[in-house]
Amino acid sequence: MEEQDNLSAVSNETNDNASVQADEATAPSAQEEQALQTAQVAGGGEPSKPVNRVDKFFGITKSGSNFKTEIIAGITTFMAMVYILMVNAGMFSGVIGGNDPFGAAYIATAIGAVVGTMFMALLARMPLAQASGMGINAFIVFTLLDVGTGLTYANCMLFTLIEGVIFVILTVTGLRKKIFEAIPRSVRYAIPVGIGLFIAFIGMQNAGIIVDNGSTLVSFKSFNVLADGFTYIGILAPLVAILGVLAIAVMSKKNVKGAVLWGILGSAALYYGLAGIGVAAKATGCKEIFTAITMDNPFKAFAAWGKDSFAAAFRDGFNFDTYLSIGGHNAGTLVVVLLTTALSMCMIDMFDTLGTLYGACAKGNLLDEKGTPIRMERMLFSDAAATCIGSIAGASTVTTFVESSSGVSAGGKTGFTALVTAACFLAAMFLSPIAKLIPSAATAPALIWVGVLMMSSVTKIDWTDFAEAAVAFITFAVMAFGYSISKGIGAGMIAFVVIKLCTGKVKEISIPTWVITVLFLAMFVLTN
Repeated sequence: MEEQDNLSAVSNETNDNASVQADEATAPSAQEEQALQTAQVAGGGEPSKPVNRVDKFFGITKSGSNFKTEIIAGITTFMAMVYILMVNAGMFSGVIGGNDPFGAAYIATAIGAVVGTMFMALLARMPLAQASGMGINAFIVFTLLDVGTGLTYANCMLFTLIEGVIFVILTVTGLRKKIFEAIPRSVRYAIPVGIGLFIAFIGMQNAGIIVDNGSTLVSFKSFNVLADGFTYIGILAPLVAILGVLAIAVMSKKNVKGAVLWGILGSAALYYGLAGIGVAAKATGCKEIFTAITMDNPFKAFAAWGKDSFAAAFRDGFNFDTYLSIGGHNAGTLVVVLLTTALSMCMIDMFDTLGTLYGACAKGNLLDEKGTPIRMERMLFSDAAATCIGSIAGASTVTTFVESSSGVSAGGKTGFTALVTAACFLAAMFLSPIAKLIPSAATAPALIWVGVLMMSSVTKIDWTDFAEAAVAFITFAVMAFGYSISKGIGAGMIAFVVIKLCTGKVKEISIPTWVITVLFLAMFVLTN
């Protein structure tokens, strides 16, 4: 996503400003808060007095904003990121189980978004929104659950809870900086690139753009109308997905608000429109698209959520019988999987969050005199706490969305913007039957577009330094071609250490880097 553009800035801030961490460790005083917010008032001068208690709590007038602007900004942010409800529910619908897995995942995702955004609104009082992050949800579904590991959805919710607790500890103690610095720069820049390729590959598979031809493992879908076996229904989904990606690209270029959402809705309309033409032409399979449509009571999704998602981490998360039943798996390998999984999830969440916070706050002039986002520690704590609560609700890791930048650009300056966004997500919880009508051909463009956005970090890699280039390439190549985000990170870490050892630069390997690399090495040696 777009936040990856800011990883370089994040790294520089982390490495160059040793004093920032100490400043972040404590919340700003009331005087510092007022000074920072007063600096945001357009035109300078003394801030106006608040008009009511809500205004005073959020500091709306003091920040130079007003209720109308904050409301518009909150709705803008919601429109830009509401696609996550449909995309995340579609991804998890195949792994939750039960009678309505889509509905359960939809409600869990919505609750995670509401809780996370409320933390931003009431604790951090910042105009940013949170929801289940793209990248880490793909890691859970397609790395932990979809490759025969023996892990269950409940196990992964337990892992997510553990990752959230770790992130809370890292934030409170200030160890976050140590972990960040232990990851080589080349690996840090390669992680978003690899995740972007991974997610885009998933989107292309879901839409049928990339297919298994049996010989080269993957190939591009044939659109040859003269080929044997050609069917109208066979090209319907991939055609819609390709056009959807192009539509999102055009709208994004023209700065259309909510381009991804409109791309999904437009692709869905096109899908059903072309299917209707197919029905009129008596094309095989098109009629079934419409006969499969059902409109359920929205409260059925809440019931499914309560039964299959809520507190799954506690109900079944500690049950690893399926994992242990697989040959070669034992308590020792389970410990390694637990440690490396939590570490991978924490790193992905950390880089996503830091990049987003710097990028979004910079757009809204919400930085202090050192260039650090104001109330940084509160925002990081909000992110970590939301992940903990979201995992209990059954949602994948909750993180700050870069789409929050759209609301900031629309004038949002305070937590009231986030409060409005949270209210919109709360209302959207009752729209699951409509969301279920969105076909995978329409959500696939969003996945592919995320891949486009996350590729930007490739420009930060020093391709003239063959050591750094090799480490970066190995990282994202293993992620994409090996179909595993965690193994990509592990391969990059191991490659970094090996290259440093062989080039006589062992002193450049820190102790935390050694520890992390040994854990990943154990993952490769002891697990499948």
